[in-house]
Amino acid sequence: MNVLILNGGSSSLKYYLFDMNTDTTVLEGMISNIALDECNHRYTDRKGKTVMEEVNITDYEQALKLAFDTIHKKCNISSEGLKIVGHRVVHGGNRFQSPIIIDKNVEEIIERYSHLAPLHNPINLKIIRLARKFLPNATHVAVFDTAFHNTIPDYASVYGIPYEYYKNDQIRRYGFHGNSHEYVAIRASQFLERPLRRLKIITCHLGNGASVCAIDRGRSIDTSMGLTPLEGLVMGTRCGDIDPALVTYLAREKNLSLDEIDNMLNKKSGLLGLSGISSNMQLIEKAAEEGDHQALLAIKLFCYRVKKYIGAYMLALGWVNAIVFTGGIGENSRGIRLRILQNTEKFGIGISEQKNRLCRVDRAHPVFDISHRSSHAHVLVIATNEELMMARKCLEAIDYDIRPHIATAEAVRQIPIGISAHHVHLCRSDIDALFGEGYQLTPEKPLSQPGQYACKEKVDLKGPRGTVKNVRILGPERNQTQVEISRTEEFILGIDAPIRESGDLDGTPSITIIGPKGPVEIAQGVICAKRHIHMTPEDAELFDVSNGDIVMVKVSSKGRELIFGDVVVRVNENYSLEMHIDTDEANAAELSANATGILISIQHKKEVQPWLAYAP
Repeated sequence: MNVLILNGGSSSLKYYLFDMNTDTTVLEGMISNIALDECNHRYTDRKGKTVMEEVNITDYEQALKLAFDTIHKKCNISSEGLKIVGHRVVHGGNRFQSPIIIDKNVEEIIERYSHLAPLHNPINLKIIRLARKFLPNATHVAVFDTAFHNTIPDYASVYGIPYEYYKNDQIRRYGFHGNSHEYVAIRASQFLERPLRRLKIITCHLGNGASVCAIDRGRSIDTSMGLTPLEGLVMGTRCGDIDPALVTYLAREKNLSLDEIDNMLNKKSGLLGLSGISSNMQLIEKAAEEGDHQALLAIKLFCYRVKKYIGAYMLALGWVNAIVFTGGIGENSRGIRLRILQNTEKFGIGISEQKNRLCRVDRAHPVFDISHRSSHAHVLVIATNEELMMARKCLEAIDYDIRPHIATAEAVRQIPIGISAHHVHLCRSDIDALFGEGYQLTPEKPLSQPGQYACKEKVDLKGPRGTVKNVRILGPERNQTQVEISRTEEFILGIDAPIRESGDLDGTPSITIIGPKGPVEIAQGVICAKRHIHMTPEDAELFDVSNGDIVMVKVSSKGRELIFGDVVVRVNENYSLEMHIDTDEANAAELSANATGILISIQHKKEVQPWLAYAP
């Protein structure tokens, strides 16, 4: 099966044809300087033969036609033979949390988010519309740079400006390079032979555009880029983090217009602006070796900013299993890698200078471990392949598109929504300590899930900051004590509880539970429960999902719709169909006691693909 990936820039078009049966590139090409002087076309076939030719291309329509003609001539695949086409779309806002098959409605939503990425989304959309016109019988899929970062919690994504701008205009940190960060994280888990859901990884995509991402158990929890790709690291021509007052200062004191400031910060700053030489790190390194002070300053500033983000994300994650370098600079500059991780040995991170010097990565050999033997965390260099990741996402979107099933499923039954308040599950030893040896919990009322019940007994929870009283115990007893609280109660108690599935307690906070016979301090076990749906196997078959799938559910309340993403499916023959959210989520959505939802799409499938052997 072949998948074509299209990626348009401000004056360029990249195209990649993949054979998904072997995960190999059949043909890749780039048309540069569209509608400019010296327009050229460069393409490479499966055998590695590269051809460069000058062409006269004045618009994207001609560029697409040239790409399709090249595929036909070199691969003997006509336009009718291109059945799946993936489109890179930079900004998906908060609406698109996974790849999606493109229709007119999707086009309109992409256009609606163009104000958040004015340099990218309009071009992405133009190529989508032209490609759909050229290839009307193909399935076109939008793959979003921002989608991977939709799991970033609000306290890491919302800016410290009036809340109304977040609520009404969706102004927040979105993050980019998501396909690259996800790809290398999966590659790292395969190399380490450990499930991604058990790893904490910091990925550093360092190229002309650059960003760092903190990945906790396969989920992005923070990233350096923000509302736009301008925030974060110093990049080729982008400034990265600055004091926002600099914008008003330049306007007031230097009489620069907003357009002039925007152009300067995006196209004349970063490595280019600091060095005064180039945005190309290789040229800057060469100049620094020859004693150029500005070039050396640019390198030091670049590396310091990366190091600062790595340090911050280590604290955010709690610990780190691996640090990954990728992108043009991350993969190829041993000096930059070494400078970034200098003097980090006391934090359990070390680079072997010999391994770093010998490091080479490419598509055939994508991973190289440059860790020092004493390093507690692995330091990996991984060749990214964003386009292959996009091709895989296209197949996911097609395989997991449940829209044909929605009408049937919705007609048969909607999903009841249960609002789950704080509660405690206790193991036998903790029941004995809290209520007396041999004590038996007293069932008070059955819960929606068969065999589970609310007990008459209650306990108090004591954290570093405060106490939450009269927390209900749920039965029956479990093998390990687990406490489930809301975000509001996190603040009251003074702890940060991670969002986890029930039973996934490694690395979670401790707390003191107080009962009539005294207190018990558990070393770990406090979580905010991940949104989930209980289903029977028959329900799962009806909705065309499997145990462990991650889905999106639409709910309606008081005349408005809201979509819950990142909802995990749990399937068991003893379950009863119901989606569980906590009280904070229910209050935010203004849901009533008898609310229901509709399963509208699948974000991720749990079933293992060959390329996802160690992914969650």
